[in-house]
Amino acid sequence: MTQEQPQAGSSQGKSPSRPQRRGRILSGHRPTGMLHLGHLVGALSNWVDLQDEYDCFYTIVDWHALTTHYADTADLQQNILEVAIDWLAAGLDPERSTLFVQSKVPEHAELHLLLSMLVPVPWLERVPSYKEQQLQLTDRDLTTYGFLGYPVLQAADIVLYDATLVPVGEDQLPHIELTREIVRRFNHLYGPTLVEPQGRTTAAARLPGIDGRKMSKSYGNAIALSDSPEEIRPKVLQMLTDPARQRRTDPGNPDICPVFAFHKVFSNAEEIAHVDRECRVAGIGCVDCKKILSANIERRLAPHAERRAQLAADPDSVRDILQEGSRRARVVAQETMQRVRKVMHLI
Repeated sequence: MTQEQPQAGSSQGKSPSRPQRRGRILSGHRPTGMLHLGHLVGALSNWVDLQDEYDCFYTIVDWHALTTHYADTADLQQNILEVAIDWLAAGLDPERSTLFVQSKVPEHAELHLLLSMLVPVPWLERVPSYKEQQLQLTDRDLTTYGFLGYPVLQAADIVLYDATLVPVGEDQLPHIELTREIVRRFNHLYGPTLVEPQGRTTAAARLPGIDGRKMSKSYGNAIALSDSPEEIRPKVLQMLTDPARQRRTDPGNPDICPVFAFHKVFSNAEEIAHVDRECRVAGIGCVDCKKILSANIERRLAPHAERRAQLAADPDSVRDILQEGSRRARVVAQETMQRVRKVMHLI
């Protein structure tokens, strides 16, 4: 159930070389470290496919990175570059999508400020990730307004581009629903101005981290897209397995084994069936199982690694792509802000 055209500002961002498609997509990544396998199978592969269906805006949200990493920004610019390199290596095409950096479009900050005037604090406190990350990231002080207001900035990111669809995992759906509530409140107060987006969940598998928790850069439990085979192998060997399988001769249960979740994504049907069958009867050990997986992950990432190396050798070209994408994005954002300022009597 999607909106085929934006409700407002439907002519924005068009150009003869980029025809209007079914609707507009907005999504992004935080540059808090290297992108990992979870990003590839959970988002990037889907984003690449969406480029021919929708008018896609993909943003590196560096201000969002500050919500949890405000105390150490030394690597921020390098992380932005690394994210862009992984995007391009995965198949995002700057001729078919707008790839840009959030902070290069200052209208994000302006709309965030204006929306924050009308968002009740309890709306923010009930977002599941607000308490979840405070429990997980105990080494950081997250009692900041920026962390609390993260969903408001996210809402600004989305509605600035009249996005009709936001591809997300299920854990992000509460953020999209909050964006919809904010849009409805704004439109109720000032008249129909902002587009109410829909969340679009994907069927992609959710990969656990090597410690069994959700794979996350912040948790330090990820296999990065930039990892070499020499880095991938020991990480796979460290992965948690069926906790009931204490000895090589113990039968295992692939249904509860984090490693088997990776096999479902990176191994072929014959290998998946082999691991499933032999694990249950102790025909193979966990090390054998992990060696098969490691080889398949390396094989899957080999083309990405090749493209990545080519892009990393010419970082100025990657920066130019982001600069041009940010320029194009700002044209759309400025037109949206003209509507917002007008209905709020700020001009």
